[in-house]
Amino acid sequence: MESFFSFILYPVSAILWFWHKVFGAVLGPDNGFAWALSVFFLVFSLRVVLLKPAISQLRAGRKMAKFAPQIQKLREKYKNDRQRMAQEMQKLQSEHGVNPLGGCLPALLQIPVFLSLYHVLRGFTPGAQSNFVFDHAGVESFVNANIFGAKLSNWITQPEAELALFGTDRTSMMIVGIPLMLIASVATFFTMRLSVKKQTDAAMANPQSAMMAKFMMYIAPVGAIISGWFLPIAVLLYWLANNVWTLGQQHFLTKKIDREQEREKAKEIEAKKAAPRPKPGQKPVRAEAKNDEEDAEPAAATTGGTTQPGGAKQAGGTNGQRPGTRPGGKKNRPGKQAASAKKGKKRR
Repeated sequence: MESFFSFILYPVSAILWFWHKVFGAVLGPDNGFAWALSVFFLVFSLRVVLLKPAISQLRAGRKMAKFAPQIQKLREKYKNDRQRMAQEMQKLQSEHGVNPLGGCLPALLQIPVFLSLYHVLRGFTPGAQSNFVFDHAGVESFVNANIFGAKLSNWITQPEAELALFGTDRTSMMIVGIPLMLIASVATFFTMRLSVKKQTDAAMANPQSAMMAKFMMYIAPVGAIISGWFLPIAVLLYWLANNVWTLGQQHFLTKKIDREQEREKAKEIEAKKAAPRPKPGQKPVRAEAKNDEEDAEPAAATTGGTTQPGGAKQAGGTNGQRPGTRPGGKKNRPGKQAASAKKGKKRR
């Protein structure tokens, strides 16, 4: 494991060493709370680095929420063709600029950090000459540090002989370890609960997604309590700090993204208001009708009259006829036409 995670073991131990120098200068190098604060700020330092991916994750989630109905339609349409469904989903996500792996990135990056910290803490053993960037004095400082009698590199279920080697016992470990497990479990529950509340209606409409979200909301805190019996106290501090940070980060980043969406909506509303509108009582003219009118105007101008030699226009009619004349040069008489129309009505 050491060779596999060597690229991150030294940076993690270096960050822990730096914060111990800071808090050790104030509280004392062998003080247990100085080491506990060093673990806390190790977590905070790493989470600050992962802050940008976390914001991208939230934004991607909001984008996914916008086309969630389209995703549901694809699932219903290709429910019998998994391969086609995956292709269409990938196409839809690329069109909206959403990377489905972006939401997993912060969690995936924390896994090697967690394992590296666990490995570094296991290296703090009595008599060790060094532990990555820590020299012999640093190792002895960690081994001698305690919080209310509990050693940071030991865990509750550790054999009594090993606990005695570090100068502690199971009772002291339980007095410190159990409250840490409970606090970490409560923080995990509220973190999961906030995450479930932020799920979209379309996502929660899927029975499987809703059931899995509720299952994780209750099983994750239980997992924190069970695993806490087998983890060093310093790892429990890491877990507690990580959950507390996640809870606060979700709260503040969610508000940040909400404000961004409100500004976008306000811009859209302003753009709609600034768009030209028809005057009161005026019917909106469609583009097709307007084009038809423009095409009809030249045609009317062509048929409305002809031009005589010399530039004078001949008004009305076609083929040189005057208005009101019949073919052959005979004039139409309105009086006779009206009289013949009256006679036709009387005969009927």
